Amino acid sequence: MSRISKVFEKEKVFIAFITGGDPNIETSYELIRTMAASGADIIEIGIPFSDPIAEGPVIQEASLRALNAGTTTDLLFDMVKRLREEIDTPLVFMTYANPIYVYGTERFMEKCADSGIDGVIVPDVPFEEKGELGDQCRECGVDLISMIAPTSKKRIEMIAKEAEGFIYCVSSLGVTGVRSEIDTDIGTMIKHVKAVTDIPCAVGFGIATPEQAEKMAMVSDGAIVGSAIVKLVAEHGKDAVSYVADYVKSMKAGVMRA
Repeated sequence: MSRISKVFEKEKVFIAFITGGDPNIETSYELIRTMAASGADIIEIGIPFSDPIAEGPVIQEASLRALNAGTTTDLLFDMVKRLREEIDTPLVFMTYANPIYVYGTERFMEKCADSGIDGVIVPDVPFEEKGELGDQCRECGVDLISMIAPTSKKRIEMIAKEAEGFIYCVSSLGVTGVRSEIDTDIGTMIKHVKAVTDIPCAVGFGIATPEQAEKMAMVSDGAIVGSAIVKLVAEHGKDAVSYVADYVKSMKAGVMRA
């Protein structure tokens, strides 16, 4: 059984995102270790990219900071390998088609498996076009995490049937970012998924408070938070670790109340 599957077997799950290499590799390393110790069940690591189309300004700016600090995909692979000596928390790369293809799909997936990455999320590759990427993931034992959105409608069941790891349920239209209200009918989306598979569903995009995390976890298997954590890193830079630790603890507590 994969690390991702094991985590969802136990309880409601809190998934935390940071941009790898923001503000630098060493701080990312400390942030991930600390988030794992503070209750994050799965950690998504964004590979910085110059054109992250699914991201709002907060994560776009984090990508820019990371790239300016000299972050490369190879440095992130090295960081993950070091982390694997200390933590067993599932780690997932969030990236885009371009960085994978430039790196070489086969080589990228082999390095994921070798360094200890459990899954990848690639928002700009539609389910219908996952072909080669899906094949390479399967060959290397890396879960290709599918996303469904409020607009997926009839495609939800088709995506769910082939999903691996967990399904990333996008709570709102548009790009990532903190939202004061999430009014999408998440419950109905999850019911569509559960009608065809028992794969876990976690909800992301816009979640920032323990109350929002609790509300989303009540109708799903967990909550995903990115921009709110990245904002703390933007604000505190190299000193962000303790602030992020406190925030992760509060969000995990919110999810556990569901």
